[in-house]
Order: sequence, then C-alpha cells, then structure tokens
Amino acid sequence: MILSGLDPSGGAGIQADIQAVTALGCHPLPVITCLTVQDTRNVYDAVAVDADLIRRQLDCVAADSPIHAIKTGALGNAAVVDALVAFLDKNPHIPLITDPVIKAAGGGDLADQALIDAMKHQLFSRADVITPNGVELAMLGDTEDPAEAAHRLMAAGCRSVLATGGHGDGPNITNTLFSNDGEPIHWHIDRVGGEYHGTGCTLAAAIAAGRACGLSPRTAIAQAQNFVHRAILHSLAVGHGQPVPDRGIRWEP
Repeated sequence: MILSGLDPSGGAGIQADIQAVTALGCHPLPVITCLTVQDTRNVYDAVAVDADLIRRQLDCVAADSPIHAIKTGALGNAAVVDALVAFLDKNPHIPLITDPVIKAAGGGDLADQALIDAMKHQLFSRADVITPNGVELAMLGDTEDPAEAAHRLMAAGCRSVLATGGHGDGPNITNTLFSNDGEPIHWHIDRVGGEYHGTGCTLAAAIAAGRACGLSPRTAIAQAQNFVHRAILHSLAVGHGQPVPDRGIRWEP
C-alpha cells in the first residue's frame, strides 16, 4: 500500500513508488494523498486530497486485498495523517516505511508545521524506519548534527532512522541506520554526481517492497540502496531539471 502525492512530471511521488515496487516484484496499491504543481526542477504548489476519501479508500482496499507493507511519502496535511493512523490502529501488524517528505530538492515546501508535528507525534513511532534526507533530518531533529537529530527522534518514539546522504558532497554517499538495537550501521555507495528527481521516494518504496517480500528491515534497506544506485546509473533526461532514475527495469539481485 502506497500513500503519496502525484507528480505530473512522473519523476517522483506515487509514480516513482509504483515503478519501484513493481520492479521489485510487488503489486502496488496506490492511494494519492495530494496533487502537486511540479516539474523536474521544483514543486510550486500542492493540494491535499480529502482525508475522508483517503480513509474510505484504505478501508475499501484492505477489505479486498492483503497488504504486506505500507509506504508513505508526501501526505498533504495533518488530517491525512489522522486517517492513516486510524487505519494503522486497525492493522498494527503491517510494516510501515515512512519517507517524511517536507521539502522538494528544489526547495519547494511539501509540508506545513501542522503536518510535520502530526508525523512526529503520531506516525513516526509506528514505522519500522523513517528515511529523511539531510535537510529533513535537521528540521525534524532541530539540529544540524545527524546523529544527535536521529537520537532525538528515537527518544521521541522512532524505532529507527535511516539518514540518507544523497544531498552531501564527496566521492561516496553515506547512508546511516540509527536504531536502539546497537551501533549505527553505515552503507557507503559511490556517488554518481548531481541531483536526481525522486531518489528518496524510490528508496523508501524499495525498502517497503523488500519488507512486503519478507526481508528483514536491514536486508530490505541494503537491497533498496542497490536498486536505487542502479536506477541512478541508468537515469533519464525527462525535462530540463534533475534527471529521473530509471526504475523500469525489473530487479534481479
């Protein structure tokens, strides 16, 4: 089950999620949470879908189809979080992967303070892992220190935080998994260079697909990072902004 926004450029949001989970052998159950005015350069506006409509969609699909994992991206507003939390209360066994989408890579806003607070206080504690990029992690943890920010979020109820390093510099991307189970786990991935449209969506969706297929959280994260790296290596020039990772080739580990 995917709850995310619609990107009309096709580079991020629900389309990126659908492509990623399909490539990894899963069937997507997509629920659109917001409509955006967006291209490969930035997000210019976003309007949330009615939360009651989303609630009805969740209940309708769940009554008909088994759900093996849930992935969230841009959620539109705090009322949508309320609807999702009510659904999770009835289905606490389903693994949840949350990409706390706050800002687009171009700087456009995708969450107001009410939505950020709802995610922090209602949603994060229910997720297997949240996957903030560096900018989002600093905003959520109220500090520029990634480790301190992650530990503050865990102290507030997060089970684990995958701090992604795609927005940094240097020859490698370092993604770090913080959890209460032990020392942080670091993954170092060759940096291809530049910014890519929809990589955060792709990563979180790929983790959810791995969990839906029965992988452990850490194995799902490792597989997802390899999938994203390959998609970036075959990126597509869709528009005049950021290239789009090619998620269309079926994954073969």
